[in-house]
Amino acid sequence: MSWGPLQPARIAFGDAVPPSAPDFGDVYHARAGALAQARHVFIGGNGLPARWAGRARFVVLETGFGLGNNFLATWAAWRQDPRRCSRLHYLAIEKHPPVGADLARAHAGSALPALAAELLANWPPLTPDLHTIDFDGGRVRLLLALGDIAAVLPEWVAQVDAFYLDGFAPDRNPAMWDTWRLRQLPRLAAPGATVATWSVAGAVRQGLVAAGFEVHKAPGFGGKREMTVGRFAPRFSAPPPPGRQPLASGGESAGEVAVIGAGLAGAAVARALAAQGIAVQVFERREAPARETSGNVGGLFHGIVHGHDGPHARWLRAAALRAERVLRPLVEGAAIEGAIAGLLRGEQVLSADMMRALLARLALPDDYVQVQPAALPDGRPAWVYPGGGWVSPASLCRHWLAGDGIRLACDTPVRRLAPAGGGWTLYDDHDQPLVTTAAVVLCNAADAARLLGPAAAGWPLRRVRGQTTLLPADLPGLPALPRPLAGSGYALQLADGRLLCGASSQPDDDDGRLRDADQLDNLAALRRLTGWAAEPALDRLQGRVGWRLQSADRLPLLGPVPAAVDEHHAGRHRLDPPRHAPRQRGLYVLTALGSRGITQAALAGEVLAAWLSGDPVPAPATLLDALDPARFAARVARVVRRGG
Repeated sequence: MSWGPLQPARIAFGDAVPPSAPDFGDVYHARAGALAQARHVFIGGNGLPARWAGRARFVVLETGFGLGNNFLATWAAWRQDPRRCSRLHYLAIEKHPPVGADLARAHAGSALPALAAELLANWPPLTPDLHTIDFDGGRVRLLLALGDIAAVLPEWVAQVDAFYLDGFAPDRNPAMWDTWRLRQLPRLAAPGATVATWSVAGAVRQGLVAAGFEVHKAPGFGGKREMTVGRFAPRFSAPPPPGRQPLASGGESAGEVAVIGAGLAGAAVARALAAQGIAVQVFERREAPARETSGNVGGLFHGIVHGHDGPHARWLRAAALRAERVLRPLVEGAAIEGAIAGLLRGEQVLSADMMRALLARLALPDDYVQVQPAALPDGRPAWVYPGGGWVSPASLCRHWLAGDGIRLACDTPVRRLAPAGGGWTLYDDHDQPLVTTAAVVLCNAADAARLLGPAAAGWPLRRVRGQTTLLPADLPGLPALPRPLAGSGYALQLADGRLLCGASSQPDDDDGRLRDADQLDNLAALRRLTGWAAEPALDRLQGRVGWRLQSADRLPLLGPVPAAVDEHHAGRHRLDPPRHAPRQRGLYVLTALGSRGITQAALAGEVLAAWLSGDPVPAPATLLDALDPARFAARVARVVRRGG
C-alpha cells in the first residue's frame, strides 16, 4: 500500500512565538524551547542517556518528527555521552514534513547549529517512503517514514527501546493518539522498553495501559504541571513470525557471516554487514570480483514512476534515493568511476501533459522527478531524475569489498552447503570444508538455486542474456552526453569519452559470443536516443556479454530462505503472508536484481543485513513481503485456499 500522496506541512512563523501549524491550530513545541522540552520530556522521560550506556545498539521511535528538534536533541545527547551506545537508530514518522526552506527557517537560530546544518544538508526529497539517512559515519541512523501514522506504524520492522509519543495535542490531532495506534506499540517494544509524552490525557494513559505499559505521571515542562512516562511490562509477548526473526537478538553479535558471490549483490551485503561490526568472508568462484554481469564498464541507476505506485515503484524509488545518497560521495571523492548529474528516461506512452498530471496526482516532488517535453529526437518527452546517473559496477564492487572487516577469497567455488552445529559449513569443489559460519548469504545469481536445492524449487527465475556495445571516443561525430539516456535501450558517456550503449535482452540464451546482430540493435537504440546518424564499422566496436537473473515479478529475492515444505506437510504451516513461512535458520539470499542491480544494491544489502542482525529494517513490512523469497509459495497457498 502506498503512503502517498504526501502533502508538505503548512507552517506559520512569528517573531515571538514558536512555529505553528494552522491546519491543526497548534504549535510545534512549547514556548520555553524545543530543545529544552526534548531533553526534559523525551530524553529524560525515557531514562536517557543512562539506558543506552555500553550497549551495541539503541532504538528510538518518535511518532511525530515535526521539525526534527527531538532528533537533534537526542543526537546531541548521544554525542556528548562518553558511555554512549555504539549505534543509535532513530525511527520517526511524519505525515506532513516541512519543505527544505521551512526547515531551514525553523533552525535559523538553533542552539545546535552544526547538527541542524547536517540535517538540512541531508533533508530528503519529500516522497512517501522510508528514507535512510546516516550521520556520524553511520553510527547514527535516521529512518524517516513520510506518511500517515495509520499506514506507517504497522509497517515498521524493529525492536524499539524508547518511544517518543509526540505530535499535536490529542484534541487537535486525535488520529495520532487513538487506542488502535497505541496498541501497535507492543509489537515493536523490546524488553524493558520505555515511553514518554508530554500528554496526560486520560485516553492516552488508558491506551498505554491497555497496550501493556505501566504508566505514571512525572513533573511536566514549560507550564505543563505533569507528563506521562511508562515502562513496557506485558503479561505475554508473542514472538515475531518465522520470516521476521533475526539471527541475533537484543543487539548480540550475529557471529561471522559467509557471503557467496562477489558481484554487486555480494559486495553490497558484505558492506552492510561489516558496517554493523559483523565479520564477513566473501567467496567468489572467479579469479576476481565483478567478473560476471557486474563487470560491465558502466551501468545506470534511477527511480521510476508508476500510476498505481505499487510495490515495484515504491521499492525502486526508495532504492534509487538510497543509491544516490550512498554513491554520490564515492563518485565525487573519486573512489569509484561514474557521474551523478541526472538522467533522462524516455516515455513510451504518455504525453508530457499526461506525465505532469500523473506527477500532480502522486504529489512527487521536483527533486525526485521532473518532466521534460520533446526531450528525445523523435519528439517524445522524458522523465528527468535529478539524482540519477551512472557508475562503474566493477569499481563499486572493488571499493565495497575493500572495507574493514571483509575478507575476500577469489577463485574459490562453493560446491555445497551443510548444516553444522547451528551454523553452516561451506565445501569446495573437492568436497573439503572451506569454513563454518553462523550464517550464509547467497548472492551468486542463478547458482544460488543449485546450492539450495528443493528450497528454491518454486522460484520462477530465468537468465536473460545481455550484450553491450562500446564505441571509441575518436569516432567522428560521436554525440556528447552530459547525462545518461534510457528508454528502449540506454546510452552513457564514460569519463574518457567512450560511449556505452545497449543492452540486448534475450531470455534463456546461453550464447557467450559477441553477435553482430546485437551490436547493430544497440546502435539502432543509440540513434533513437540521440539522433546520431553515423554507421560505424563493426570492427571498431567492442562489446561484452553477460547474464542477469530475473524473477517473474521483476522484484529481487531478498531475505531468509524458506524451508522446503512438500505438499503432504504444507497444511501444517501457514505460508501466507510470506513472513509466516518456516525458514532455514542462518540461511539468506539476495539475487535476481535483474537490470536494476546498481539501483537496488545499496538498499537491498542494508535490508538484508538488518533482517539478519535484528537492526531496524530500512524498508516497510509490505515491501519485505513483496521481496521475500517465500512469496511464491505464499501465492500458491493463497490460490489453494481460495479453491482456484
